[in-house]
Amino acid sequence: MVRPIEAYREAGVLPPDDPLRLQLHNELHARPTPRIRLPALVLQVAVRHEGVSREAELEHLRRLSGLGELELDQLAGTYLRLRLPGGSLRWERHTEFSTYTLVQGMPSLEPSPEVNLLEHLIVDPAWLRGIPGRTLSAVKLVMLEGPVEKALEIARPWFGGGPVVASMMGRGGHSCAVTDFRLRPNGFERMVVVAPPGTSETRAGRIAARLLEMEAYRMMALLGFPLARALRPMLFESEQALAQITARIRDENKADAELLDELEALAARVEHAIAEHSYRFSATAAYHALVQARLAELRETPIPGTQTIGEFLQRRFSPAMATVESTAARLAALSQRIERAGALLRTRVDIALETQNQELLNKLRRGQELQYQLQRTVEGLSIAAISYYVVGLLYYLFKAGKEAGLPLSPELAAGLAIPGVVLGVWWLTRQIHHRLLGRYQGD
Repeated sequence: MVRPIEAYREAGVLPPDDPLRLQLHNELHARPTPRIRLPALVLQVAVRHEGVSREAELEHLRRLSGLGELELDQLAGTYLRLRLPGGSLRWERHTEFSTYTLVQGMPSLEPSPEVNLLEHLIVDPAWLRGIPGRTLSAVKLVMLEGPVEKALEIARPWFGGGPVVASMMGRGGHSCAVTDFRLRPNGFERMVVVAPPGTSETRAGRIAARLLEMEAYRMMALLGFPLARALRPMLFESEQALAQITARIRDENKADAELLDELEALAARVEHAIAEHSYRFSATAAYHALVQARLAELRETPIPGTQTIGEFLQRRFSPAMATVESTAARLAALSQRIERAGALLRTRVDIALETQNQELLNKLRRGQELQYQLQRTVEGLSIAAISYYVVGLLYYLFKAGKEAGLPLSPELAAGLAIPGVVLGVWWLTRQIHHRLLGRYQGD
């Protein structure tokens, strides 16, 4: 039988596929929503897989083969579902973390905060302990059947009577989620969902997926909070240093080169912080948006006298996200202010250099004018000197003519020739000057 994806290719009714078409289209089905039959116990462990390869995680999954014959229900590059005796295990690899979600039937136990659900898992707790990576989130989700209007009465025994937060979920309140967001000694936090009998497996799977994803994304979002708090002293010091540098820019007695060095050192410090933490702050914003989306999908309605899950998160989670957002904004604003201060200081340096260059040009111009005047003086002296030598030569010429018998007086002839010689030398000098000047301007 030809599958639909192959049938249309064989029919040739469409142009060739884009190389990414199939991958992009199937992204919607990459992580299908689980189907959960109530009552059920859902356990999820989310670990940061920094330094852990996908092959290492798959090798750890293969160790479950000792529990019986495994069937690969769905296999994708970042998703794997294993059928186990009594339940199933889902592995999902995200950008920064991986989740291991175990779904099994709910064991018959009396509800109590001290009950150890790990003793009733269909996998060895040692296998959970050996998951490669560092634990970020661990949730035991107890999903029970019962009347929703009595959900708090059903769920409270699992928390020992302590304060809890609860939300009616869905249009018309089709189910109720209860938790206290507290870590138990075994490292897990506990959630309880109460849904009416007859709740479909698909709806139960969606409820579990939204709650578990909300918690995993919440923890990933909070990774930026310690960094934001650690950066506050550096930001305060840098802002103070920039304010001082900006004030000193007005001081004419302060060396601009020294201010530039200090400003460059401050800019390097801030840019290093941005380069080191910008990814984490951007990831925090993305995870925060996912948490908000999952909360919106829950469609919470309050239970009188009890905080909803969204209200509880709003109390501390939202301020933490605001701290991260404001820190990222302060870093970006500080970088821009340093850039503006640097531009201002460079403008001042450029103006000072331009003033110095103008003064230097004025000195050069005055020197050229003086040189020109000296040249004109030398020119005048050179005309007199050349005229003197030419008249001397003419004198000897006239004297030779007299000796040859010409009727002339050498002294008188030389004296009469002086104005013409001076005028001729001056004219010749001017012609040479104009010719050289014309060549210079032509070049």
